[in-house]
Amino acid sequence: MSRQHRAAVLGSPIAHSLSPVLHRAAYAELGLDDWSYERFEVDEAALPGFVAQLDGTWAGLSLTMPLKRAVIPLLDEISDTAAAVEAVNTVVLREDGRRIGDNTDIPGMIAALGERGVEKVESAAVLGAGATASSALAALARICVGPVTAYVRSEARAEEMRGWGERLGVEVRTEDWERAAEAFASPLVVATTPAGTTNALAAAVPERPGTLFDVLYDPWPTALAAAWSERGGKVVGGLDLLVHQAVLQVEQMTGRAPAPLAAMRAAGERALAAR
Repeated sequence: MSRQHRAAVLGSPIAHSLSPVLHRAAYAELGLDDWSYERFEVDEAALPGFVAQLDGTWAGLSLTMPLKRAVIPLLDEISDTAAAVEAVNTVVLREDGRRIGDNTDIPGMIAALGERGVEKVESAAVLGAGATASSALAALARICVGPVTAYVRSEARAEEMRGWGERLGVEVRTEDWERAAEAFASPLVVATTPAGTTNALAAAVPERPGTLFDVLYDPWPTALAAAWSERGGKVVGGLDLLVHQAVLQVEQMTGRAPAPLAAMRAAGERALAAR
């Protein structure tokens, strides 16, 4: 009898996570009938207890907010990528009991852009300054040869982004959010803000925009992404990021590569269409 393998996504709130849809689609395509993937509502206070009770059937965890930093003290080792942004979104549970943390958001961003032909840019702009923005800077450190301008709402956020730039080896310039429309002159714009935040900027999209990477996926398209597409610009969306980072998680947790990108994306698209 084959050994059961369990994996799950943890976070709070978690009810709308697409991760179970994506991972289960991968298991089905790979013929991993003895693998299961669930979701659990877990906050920072409950995380240590949840991790402590994991037994040998567990293969891995996906982590979303607010757990990406909180999990680090509970791990035996984290990758350089995760350490660079102090955020873990993937935990692989080894058979010897070791817990290894990684961050697949960063290579996921790079892969999502590469899929659309964006492999190197001269400069870039980032809208926002939260946890996703630091991952965006880490991705841009690998593909952007010039400066990155971050559009933020406060001097504290501006300092934070400049600090991340220094750590990640990126030249970060900061501007006030009031000037955010100026970002659209950049060849690559990464929007990392919550739903609705960029709606007012849609009217400012220029006639010949470059590439927009909008990390949202529900609702989709955002007003900004729709306006960008209408003017002929390339758009990379949050589902692209979600699928590419999940592909890397499946490969790490199952040891099977390549993970079935097309099947996972199709499952995600169907799930979003049904909402």
